[in-house]
Amino acid sequence: MKTSLQRRSFLRGTGTLLALPTLESISYRRVRAAENQSTPKPPKRMVWLGMGFGVTQETWFPNVEQTGTDYDLPLGLKPLSRHKEDIAVVQGCSNQFSNEAHWGSTFWLTGANRFSVPGQSMSNSISADQVAASQLGQETRFSSIQLNSTDESSSGHGPGLSLAWDQRGKPVSGFDDPVKVFHKLFSADDLPLEARQAAIAENRSVLDAVLTEAKRVQLGLTKTDKEKLGEYFQGIRDIETRLSKDESWLDIPKAKPPISEPGAGLKGKDEIEVMYKLIVAALQTDSTRVMTYRMPGQALLQSMGVTLSAHNVSHYSQGERMDASQARDKIHGELLAGLIDNLKATKEADGTSLFDHVTLAFGSNISSIHYLDNCPTLITGGGSNLKLGQHVVLPKDTPLCNVWLTMLQGSGIRADQHGDSTGVVSQLQA
Repeated sequence: MKTSLQRRSFLRGTGTLLALPTLESISYRRVRAAENQSTPKPPKRMVWLGMGFGVTQETWFPNVEQTGTDYDLPLGLKPLSRHKEDIAVVQGCSNQFSNEAHWGSTFWLTGANRFSVPGQSMSNSISADQVAASQLGQETRFSSIQLNSTDESSSGHGPGLSLAWDQRGKPVSGFDDPVKVFHKLFSADDLPLEARQAAIAENRSVLDAVLTEAKRVQLGLTKTDKEKLGEYFQGIRDIETRLSKDESWLDIPKAKPPISEPGAGLKGKDEIEVMYKLIVAALQTDSTRVMTYRMPGQALLQSMGVTLSAHNVSHYSQGERMDASQARDKIHGELLAGLIDNLKATKEADGTSLFDHVTLAFGSNISSIHYLDNCPTLITGGGSNLKLGQHVVLPKDTPLCNVWLTMLQGSGIRADQHGDSTGVVSQLQA
């Protein structure tokens, strides 16, 4: 046996988790030395944090005359002052096909034309996070994790089950309870291994029966029906892919949680704070490398002591509504700054920080009220080749998907186009 044999790869190569016996030819110290010399480079991760109803236009966006690195943080971004060199604020982007101001989660990451298919009231496409998950999620237990708020109906998010949409434009479900997220990530499955294996086998047999029947009826169908059936087949293939992935992880224990279990019933600011900790924990343990979070609106205001509705706050004017809007912006800034602190403080195996390998976007599909242009967009994290520490003002109505495409490519994701993108944002490329 060669002394350069990696202990970890040997264990994984057996298909189980087994401890090596004590071998005279490989001492503990030499094994550890070999592991240290071959410490793998930390993987890339991507995160999107979406809020409904936008921001306070007058006090969140930097002065358009101050571009590049020499700009002043406005009131709404002041809480991020200590991270100014590690954020990029982008102005000028819009989702031109989104004509619903309060459908933020539906089109924010897709850039889709809701009328792109004749006869349908809404048509969507794959979201940027799922493009990333298709490549970054192959080696993790969860290809992606979608987080939601507990007050979905009053947060300005619109149709969908999360910020994520699959390659067929169908909604991807998410979790709206921090406790459930914690157990999904870190708690052992209750069912014995054999029972879980049997459940997957049963699901496969059902899929086989359905697929056989579907193939039988496809003869003689119209072109439209064949397209619908093709979409149906793709759905079956997606389920089969998920079953195969679940099966490959059946005998591998979940990671030990680096944080304690959250308390129950968290709302608003407390919910966001804990969800941010869960994002760091999930990335830190490599349980997933792609995450989205559809954040609360109404519950956040209530946790701040604001009695106005989130919708009315977005339709602000000078006075109580604008004060509430600005206070909400400040809370978001403080929470985001805390998340960045946590990412920077979390160390990787090679001594770098988790922040160094994450690309994170924060923003909304509207600026405020019903204005669909100039979507508030903030990028941070050292996980890509993006140029941070600057304020970028793009031509009016630049597709927001240009930013997503730039993020994807900068993180090593193979993508030539996304949504309605017309190219990458050269100002963001280092």
